[in-house]
Parts: sequence; structure tokens; C-alpha cells
Amino acid sequence: KKLMSFLLMIIFICPIVQSNIVRAEDSSNILVAYFSCTGITERIAEHISRILGADTYKIEAAQPYTDEDLNYGDSSTRATQEQRDPTARPEISGSIPNIDKYDAIFIGYPIWWGQAPKIIYTFFESYDFSSKKIIPFCTSGSSGIGSSAANLHNLTNGAEWLEGRRFSGITSELEIKAWTDTIELPEPAEKPNTEI
Repeated sequence: KKLMSFLLMIIFICPIVQSNIVRAEDSSNILVAYFSCTGITERIAEHISRILGADTYKIEAAQPYTDEDLNYGDSSTRATQEQRDPTARPEISGSIPNIDKYDAIFIGYPIWWGQAPKIIYTFFESYDFSSKKIIPFCTSGSSGIGSSAANLHNLTNGAEWLEGRRFSGITSELEIKAWTDTIELPEPAEKPNTEI
């Protein structure tokens, strides 16, 4: 009986864990994908999702980062070593089941040593972003978005990159809305009329 309960739990929970997607609306053609270790980028992503009625996808490392991995004062830490290695591509846990449904993708990340974490490179090399609008946003106490977004452009063929924005941990939802209001986003596809 315990084995059967365990198997049922695996069947129903695994698909949810594997995709890491939270659906806002069936008709949403906007995705907010983000990587966040401390919760700051996640908070900004949740604001954007609420404002736009967008789906969210949390990029999670197959091997989660520990506080020790993120110790900026230690040059031997995992995050430091990854950022110094141009070929580093940390593995992502889960995937987006149907990225084709999204016309616009916001991508959020913290700034690590002036750049996007290497797991963001893994993300962009995992999908086809042709004909999609990409809107980057980052979180940092002081560093701007700088070259972090520009360095990601080369990983996507045929995507339209819009200007990104840096947010601090205390940015309000009103400030974020003022930014999203300036972005020209594609209209969602109309649902087919099934009425007779």
C-alpha cells in the first residue's frame, strides 16, 4: 500500500517538478523565465508575471547552488569558477514543454561578476528562439545590465532583443509596471470561436 501511494505521488508530482512552469492563463503568449538563488530576481519576475498575466518558468540548477557556492569573497567557489570559464554550462533541472507557444520571453537573472550566470547560457542554448522577442532584466545592488544581455545575443539566432533593465531588490511593482508599459508586446492569439 505504501509503495502504491509512493508511485502515485511520483506520477502526479514529477511532471510538475520537471517543467517548473506556473501557468497564468491558457491564452498567455508571454513567458517570464528567471534564475534566482536568493529570491530577489524571483520577486521581480513574479511582479512582471502579475502585471502581464504571463506564465513563469523558474530556471533551476540540477545541482542547486549553496551559500558556499555563492561566496564572492572566495575565488575557489563554484560560481566564481563557472563565471571565469567561458565553456561552463551548468545543467538545468526540468524544461519548458512547449516554448513554441510563447511570442515574447522575459529572461531574468542576477548579475554575477558583471555578467549573467552561466546557467543562463545553458538556457539559451537549449531552445530555438527564432522570431521571439527577448526582454532581459537583471537584479543587482549596483551593476547595470551592461554587456550581460549583449553577450547573450549571440546565443539566439533570429530573435528580436529588446532593451533590458536592471532592478534593485527594493524596486516596487509600480516601477516595474512603468517599465513594462513601455514595451511593445505581441497580442495573444485569439481563441477559436466554437459557438454555433
